[in-house]
Parts: sequence; C-alpha cells; structure tokens
Amino acid sequence: MVCFLFLFPIFLISKDVPKLNARVTDETWTLHSDFIAALEKQLKDHEKKTSNQIAVYIIPSLEGENLEEFSIKVAETWKLGQKGKDNGVLLLVAKEDRKIRIEVGYGLEGALTDIMCRYIIENEIKPYFKKGEYDVGIQNGVKIIMKTIEGEYQMPEPKDYSHLGPLSFLGELSPASEQMPIVLRIFLSFFILFVLGIFTYFAANAPYIGWFVYFFLFPFWSLFPTAIHGANVGATVFLTYAIGIGIYKLYHLLTPHGRKRMRNSSFKTTSGSGRSGGWSSSGSSGGFRGGGGSFGGGGSSGSW
Repeated sequence: MVCFLFLFPIFLISKDVPKLNARVTDETWTLHSDFIAALEKQLKDHEKKTSNQIAVYIIPSLEGENLEEFSIKVAETWKLGQKGKDNGVLLLVAKEDRKIRIEVGYGLEGALTDIMCRYIIENEIKPYFKKGEYDVGIQNGVKIIMKTIEGEYQMPEPKDYSHLGPLSFLGELSPASEQMPIVLRIFLSFFILFVLGIFTYFAANAPYIGWFVYFFLFPFWSLFPTAIHGANVGATVFLTYAIGIGIYKLYHLLTPHGRKRMRNSSFKTTSGSGRSGGWSSSGSSGGFRGGGGSFGGGGSSGSW
C-alpha cells in the first residue's frame, strides 16, 4: 500500500497540451520564423476560403506518451474545425522520437482518408525529414493536405506490375529502391553479386546437393535485386538465374558430355557438403482559436 502511494503520482504525470495561439507551433526551434509566418498565412487563407482549420504542432518528444493518444488529446483540446462541421486537421511531429501523425476531424475523413494520410506521410514528408529538411517536408505535407480536402489532388495510382505475372508481388519491394542513393546501390550490387556468385557456382556444378542450393537461392536472386533496383530489374535477374542455371544443370544431367564433365568435376567428392555460407517557437500570435470541431481517431501515423 505504501509502495502504491509512493508510485501513484507517476501515473498522474502526462505531457501537457499548450494553449492554442497559432496555426503553427514549433517547440523545437527547428523552423525559421519567416517560414512559420508564411505557412501561418497559407493556413489562414485556406481557412478563410474553406472554413477548414489546419494546425501544425512540432514537439521535441512525446515523453513516453503514445503517439495516437497524444495526438487525439491535442486535437480535442484545441477543438480544431468548426462546430458541426468537424473539419479540423492536426499535423503532429515528435522530432526526437522521429514520429509523425496526421489527425483528421470527423467531417474530413471522407476526403482525407487514412490511406491518403499514410501516403502523404510516406511520400511527401518522410523522405525530406530523413535528409533533415523539415521545412520542405512540412510544406509538402500541408500543401497536399489542403489540396486533397479541396478536391484538387488525388493519390497517384500504384504502379502496375501485372506484366511480371507470378513475380508481380515483387512490386511491393520497389519503393525502397527509389529512395536508395546511387552509391549505395552500386556497392550493394557488387557485394550481393559476389556473395551470391559463390553459392551459385556451387549450385551449378555440384551434382546432387547443387540442386537443393539452386532452388534455395531463388528468393535471394529475386528479393535482393528488387530491393536495390526495382521490380523490373529484380524479375529479370531472377529469370536469368533460374533459366540460365537450370538449363546448365539439365545439360550436365541429361547429356553424355555433361555427365562426363560432372563425373570429372572437383565437386564430385564434396557433393554432400557445402558452406552456408532568428528563430521562433510559434507563428504570429493572432489569437487563433479552435472552432469546436471533433475528432474520432481518423488519420495515419509514421516514423522516419
């Protein structure tokens, strides 16, 4: 009981939500005052045009709070959006935690869907945050949010990889390759080619266990090239390996000359073994206040 009373105050501690005074609040001093002022004006003009209220809140850390729970707490405390319309949006960034959340009011969930919020975070914000360009990421995110709820923007159709047939699933790995620096691509290409080349040589020339290694390497020759160079290159590399090495092994299995070569192969005695081998913390203090909007947890989260 004494222990409970001693620890009880800890459960009462939670991160406070500041009073809403501006559409852009930066508690990390990351954004320049000129940028904040310009963004504040954009959001104010958007609200005047549509009545939608959008706020940007950048904090150093969540201080142990759950991202989604703290985001909805901020949105409900600030009451973004107009009462009855519930047309508010909150873009929350926890810089040290590297987390992002777009919280959407009830009235805008039809336009700014969870999938759309996820797309904005992954494609318009995160790539720039990873490079330390926070102002660009926030500007892009806010711009797409405004255009989406104004009906001027639609999420691009995903790339079609149906031409790859059974290998179309490789398209899911392609986005990673688009964000990979060219120098890293080149290094990984040579490294993977070297490592897989060793095992491939064994698979091609070992008479018995070589067949097992040949099939075992299928996922490696498809997933790694795809992750580095995209689905089309990955599928081409995989088919080249599967068909080329497959024909090579069948030649040695089905033809007299091939069988003779296999009998004389250095792998004959080792076929049963192998190796696996001027800054500001907020915008203009124009007395910005929430209009009484409500939120129900719509939106999306991400991290970088």
